[in-house]
Amino acid sequence: MSRHDTAAPPVQDRGAAPARGPAAPDAPTEEKRRSRLSRRWQRDMRWSPYAFVSPFFLLFAAFGLFPLIYTGWASLHTVELTAPTDMQWAGLHNYTRIFDDDFFWNAAKNTLTIGIISTVPQLLMAMGLAHLLNYKLRGSTFFRVAMLAPYATSIAAASLVFVLLFGRDYGVINWALHFVGIDKIDWQNDKWSSQIAVSSVVIWRWTGYNALIYLAAMQAIPQDLYESAALDGANRWQQFFHVTLPQLRPTILFTAVVSTIGASQLFGEPLMFDSIKGASGGANHQFQTLGLYLYEQGWINQHLGRASAIAWTMFLILIVIGVVNYVISRRLRASS
Repeated sequence: MSRHDTAAPPVQDRGAAPARGPAAPDAPTEEKRRSRLSRRWQRDMRWSPYAFVSPFFLLFAAFGLFPLIYTGWASLHTVELTAPTDMQWAGLHNYTRIFDDDFFWNAAKNTLTIGIISTVPQLLMAMGLAHLLNYKLRGSTFFRVAMLAPYATSIAAASLVFVLLFGRDYGVINWALHFVGIDKIDWQNDKWSSQIAVSSVVIWRWTGYNALIYLAAMQAIPQDLYESAALDGANRWQQFFHVTLPQLRPTILFTAVVSTIGASQLFGEPLMFDSIKGASGGANHQFQTLGLYLYEQGWINQHLGRASAIAWTMFLILIVIGVVNYVISRRLRASS
């Protein structure tokens, strides 16, 4: 009997070995990653607010701070618009020359009178409109939106319309005055009539804006004050004078200061109202404001140093207005 050596059959693989999961991360590596993320999060929380507000400061530095510093430096030099880099030291000569200039004082007086003529009626009308809108009226939302329509209108478009209204020969205002026996008024060439016409543009444009500010302040007044006044027998007019007005004193002061600042910077309305569209404010400078006088000196006469001195003079006037506002507001808070 012969013996045959045979190899043992291979063992069949009855199944793949179970797959191993990913190796567990090293504890020190995971701790470093978490520490790095924590530091990144802290830096993000610390510096992100500055990044969000940085566009404002960059724009302010480019279009606000730099022009302010440059005009302050240019006001101390003799420099022309045609050669803005060619400066010759002049010290305070531009300022002393301005204060000896009759046209400057004429523009300052015109700015003051136009400011008074436009601000006082504007705020009184705004107060009355806000008082009416404070009551429940049909379509009150429509009237509130309509109040902002003049404010949203272009200054150029509004001024051109008012030029047509106040035309001497074919103006609607003179046409209406003719029916009540009043002769034609030369609105653009007479001093007081031209200033009244310019002020009417300002009144029309800003009354609704101030009315909405007063309306918001009125709606913030507690109703308990009105109920107490009604129980004491006060009618609506008495409630208005003894409850509404005292509560609106800070808001009235705010609107008065803002309107005064706007009047001191008046430019677009008198520029567009002039028939020759110049910066002289009429043939006799009868409605030339400080803004127009600055524009005339800097861009028409091309005296950049003198115009810079006018700009800084106006800036100092605004600072004085701000200080007066601060003093009055402190006294009001102390008295209340």
